[in-house]
Amino acid sequence: MTRPILEVANLSVDIRTAGGTLQAVRDVSFSVGRGETLCLVGESGCGKSVTSLAIMDLLPRAATRRVSRLAFDGVDLARSGKGAVNALRGNRMAMIFQEPMTALNPAYTIGDQLTEGYRRHKKAGAAEARERAVHLLEKVGIAAAGDRLGQYPHQLSGGLRQRIMIAMALMCGPDLVIADEPTTALDVTIQAQILRLLAELQRELGIALVLITHDLGVVGRIADRVAVMYAGEVVENGTAAEIFTHPRHPYTQGLMDCIPLPGRTKPGERLGVIPGVVPSLVGGIQGCPFRDRCPHARPVCAETPPVKTQGEHAWRCILEDA
Repeated sequence: MTRPILEVANLSVDIRTAGGTLQAVRDVSFSVGRGETLCLVGESGCGKSVTSLAIMDLLPRAATRRVSRLAFDGVDLARSGKGAVNALRGNRMAMIFQEPMTALNPAYTIGDQLTEGYRRHKKAGAAEARERAVHLLEKVGIAAAGDRLGQYPHQLSGGLRQRIMIAMALMCGPDLVIADEPTTALDVTIQAQILRLLAELQRELGIALVLITHDLGVVGRIADRVAVMYAGEVVENGTAAEIFTHPRHPYTQGLMDCIPLPGRTKPGERLGVIPGVVPSLVGGIQGCPFRDRCPHARPVCAETPPVKTQGEHAWRCILEDA
């Protein structure tokens, strides 16, 4: 097996708040290979976006990151200086930020925002950077690409802004792209176009993709591997086929039960629900964080659940097969 392009081991993020310390991410581990798609899945507030910001070293000042290993292509990001990380971020590591309607700076033209990082990292002139920007805008399916460079974000639709965010992430030819819910707030037709575009670009360019989403329909279409997050930790991970055909953790099973299945879910039939709410992550969390919502909960769940494995499939639960 070749060395993963991204390795994350025992990543935790604490955020200072007025009410105490928020344990936003707890002991998260995963890896991504070249050309592979890993999907981070879970409810809003489970720590997916904070995990991505921690990888890119873009956490807010109130946050503290702890990690055993955070390596990109063999480079230890956790122990490298700011200069080394800045040289990689936006160059070989890129991110498509959540919400295209606000991710672009309204005070600068599309051209300025597309070319800034390329000129800095590649030491390129304005003409070369503009040519690269036009090429990528055309590649992501934007017509009259040259004219778009002089426009401002407010002059573009949500779908066009999302395509521009993808082009911006690809400007320097990255080896890794982290996409934080890139289809949120887009209609179903545009969502499908964006997903096809990401899949095509990944196959063509051999990019490692970390896709953050709460939409299991998206995961089923694009993922090679899946990591399911709940209350700041990964409760189950494995190949997409394993997760969808044989989910082991009760939370993963609950997510699957919420999905209507063509040919199996009858019109008007009630879908599954997960009762209760996500526990507060302020202060310490004892035992399994899902136990108050779990149909299989037992007194032993008040203790830290073991991590069980079967091949590449791993889950945190007392049950062998939930």
